Amino acid sequence: MRFNTVILILLVSLPLYAQKGNIGLSSQKMSIVNTDNEKVSVLLELAKTDSEHTYGLMYRERIPDDSGMLFVFENDGYRNFWMKNTKIPLSIAYIDSKGKILEIYDMKPMDISVTYPSKYACRYALEVNKGWFRKHKIRP
Repeated sequence: MRFNTVILILLVSLPLYAQKGNIGLSSQKMSIVNTDNEKVSVLLELAKTDSEHTYGLMYRERIPDDSGMLFVFENDGYRNFWMKNTKIPLSIAYIDSKGKILEIYDMKPMDISVTYPSKYACRYALEVNKGWFRKHKIRP
């Protein structure tokens, strides 16, 4: 059976791995069901406050494979991300309140001339290493 949508499932809270500037963020291990109906695990730092949303993954030299940052918003809305002071090539997924991935974009590091607005109202944004979604057969 093939699925056209991808669902995020919260699994368990885990301690955060230390990263410059974001020490203290909570993290969660999550699974995403890919197009082959396989669960793909990822360790995500959770950005919940406005200041955490603003800082995001800026100034990092790298993030481990199969990890990233989940931006959690209080309500559904149109989001807009950019790569100011972000050294890592990233991919971003905009996700609705039910966990469905609506759209995915690849983002170029340190490029402030381009923004990545969501086309649909969403509740979450997930940033991972560029190409991570493609590698794991995850699509909107």
